[in-house]
Amino acid sequence: MGTLATLFAVIAAVLSTSFLSGIFGMLGGLILLALLLVVLPVPAAMSLHAVTQMTSNGWRAVLWHRYVLWQILPGYLAGSLVAFGILTWISFQPPTAWVYIGLGIIPFLALAIPARLAPDIRRPLAPFCLGFVVMSIHVVAGVSGALLDIFFFRTDLDRRQIVATKACSQTLGHLLKLAYFLLVANAGEIASDVPVWIFAISIATAIAGTSLARLVIERLSNRAFQLWTRWLAALVGGICAIRGIVMLIG
Repeated sequence: MGTLATLFAVIAAVLSTSFLSGIFGMLGGLILLALLLVVLPVPAAMSLHAVTQMTSNGWRAVLWHRYVLWQILPGYLAGSLVAFGILTWISFQPPTAWVYIGLGIIPFLALAIPARLAPDIRRPLAPFCLGFVVMSIHVVAGVSGALLDIFFFRTDLDRRQIVATKACSQTLGHLLKLAYFLLVANAGEIASDVPVWIFAISIATAIAGTSLARLVIERLSNRAFQLWTRWLAALVGGICAIRGIVMLIG
């Protein structure tokens, strides 16, 4: 990755997906990882994705800090650290095809759970369970925004509370994901696949895309927010699942 065309491709991909994530709190990361996997091996794609999404979610958390449900974060972090320890111990690295299939399945799992069975992030132990499962999914599929939605979208929370709280939890998740792949993969190999300047450009572009999204989310109703999120998640998930299956049988 070192050409001018690559630079523009990275800028366009990060800007558009950060903008999409800034509106819905998900989807952008899923699409970005799917694009990165086309040109990079899994460890390099996961690492660049982690840095970009860490920046995007972190900046989103700053923009919407007044709406964050801070009480869920300690339990969420504890669950994430337990999963991180287990996965680091077994040094698991998923094949690209299975990552795509995981990306595709997650949105449909989120949609399939009946409303009466949907968990609520404010219930006891829910943050810990979510942190454990999300960290595991981060390693297998790279993204988990649709899984997080299971704990948020069947509640009476405002769209800004959902976006802000998810942003904080996703920042923690992507930080641990980056640490995981730097530990279990060859850091020098990742650096050769993705030059430092690509990381720098991605960070700056992610902040710009997230900032632009704030103008849109202020004008969305809670109903429109939830409806668009579910339909877009299903569409992107279907595309990723098909690509993964084709790679598996090809």
